[in-house]
Amino acid sequence: MGGLTEDMQRSKKRIFIRKACILFLLIIQFIFLFAIFKENEQSLWISISFMVICPLILVAYLRGQIHHYDHQYEHILVVLWIPAGAVSSFYLNHYLELGPVMSASAIGAAGSFIPEIKRQSHYLKQVPAVIYCGAFIGMSSTRVAPDIFFILAASFFTAVLILVSKSLFSGVGGKLGTLAFTGVVITSFIYYLISCYA
Repeated sequence: MGGLTEDMQRSKKRIFIRKACILFLLIIQFIFLFAIFKENEQSLWISISFMVICPLILVAYLRGQIHHYDHQYEHILVVLWIPAGAVSSFYLNHYLELGPVMSASAIGAAGSFIPEIKRQSHYLKQVPAVIYCGAFIGMSSTRVAPDIFFILAASFFTAVLILVSKSLFSGVGGKLGTLAFTGVVITSFIYYLISCYA
């Protein structure tokens, strides 16, 4: 009986985490779209796109088969590669001045060869995706990400999001970029709060 109660509590906890993640990412996407809309509100096409895309996103969240109901967690040893991708992409982007696209592409391409080290390794097969996710963080402008500490902080928050969202957005393109963007947004908000109260 005690074991059954523990299973029910664990199940409720997973459902809560799953719904909280979905709601949080939905809000972040709407904020991102609203920021684009505010910057270009004089453009009729941006306004029309905003009004069309927002309802479609909501329908996709409510009706689309984009989440597994069995909530799963990513392994912590997998998400540890996110800072490696982020820092190396940031270094190529700003210190070697390759630019954000070339830097992220180079890191993503280099990461894709990691499974070749040992083809039978299930662990190494999961590494390229998280390295590429980190590379998106390294694309940030220095106006947003002023130093390497910001990149590490954004990597931490993105790693947490990857950790708890393994079974969310299944098969949906753009998941890695969305989670990287969310990690940067969270870090920017924390930096903003620190600057206000420091």
